[in-house]
Amino acid sequence: MGVGAIEKDWRPFVYGGLASCTAEFGTFPIDTTKTRLQVQGQHDSLHAELRYRGMTHALVEISKHEGYRALYAGIAPAVLRQATYGTIKFGTYYTLKKSVAQYRQDPKEDVLANVLCAVTAGMLSSAIANPTDVLKVRMQVHGHHHSLVSCFQDVYQHEGIGGLWRGVGPTAQRAAIIAAVELPVYDFCKQYLIPRVGDTVTNHFISSFIASLGSAVASTPTDVIRTRLMNQRRFKKGGITSPTPHTAHLYSGSLDCLVRTVQNEGICALYKGFIPTWVRMGPWNIIFFITYEQLKKIY
Repeated sequence: MGVGAIEKDWRPFVYGGLASCTAEFGTFPIDTTKTRLQVQGQHDSLHAELRYRGMTHALVEISKHEGYRALYAGIAPAVLRQATYGTIKFGTYYTLKKSVAQYRQDPKEDVLANVLCAVTAGMLSSAIANPTDVLKVRMQVHGHHHSLVSCFQDVYQHEGIGGLWRGVGPTAQRAAIIAAVELPVYDFCKQYLIPRVGDTVTNHFISSFIASLGSAVASTPTDVIRTRLMNQRRFKKGGITSPTPHTAHLYSGSLDCLVRTVQNEGICALYKGFIPTWVRMGPWNIIFFITYEQLKKIY
């Protein structure tokens, strides 16, 4: 294998990471409102009170009472997450997709093959990047009072290495669902629109917007469970006890969280934060795919 082939193999990883970080910066405040909406309403916790009526109200209230910086609380682990998760996810997907196409010796899109490649890439990348996701959620929920390093030290000292992989199950499931819907839908729409509008920014805009709606609908219930599991704390044996209600250990796992959430708050609770999820996914995907496609054209 020549040097050119090696460089070509690595380009999807580099482009995926750069485009993911760019999209994260542009949409992070919306993600913060989504996280706050998803954790509120839990019984027997500091978040039992319904403080926010929706995405816009959350944006206003957080800015008013905690300052604009609070909207970007957790941006450091979020960018670190995209530098790993985005790089691995998109690089792996496009590399696997290309390998499968070469094996089949058929240039046409195979939806099933694309879904399998996307699921593999999503689960692998999210599992590896889970610690950065835990830190992001903790910092988003509690504001900008803790730095990335202090948040990491707090989780590691009191909850052990397992605390950094809190919620890895639903995180991997969510990533698999998003990737299985988002990436194949984008590729399908893009190929469908090429004869009509060409391989243009307009094509990339429409395709990414459609892909974001599908992934938001499919992934929000799992995302609610993931967020709640990541926000709760499970202290190491012999460690400190929970000093405040918000650190209480409420759920034993994904299924328990699902059942309790539906029992206590109703089935609609699984779609808490759906609007900011979709509102964020739309611009995020648009920024990501347009950036990704432009990077491909540059080099």
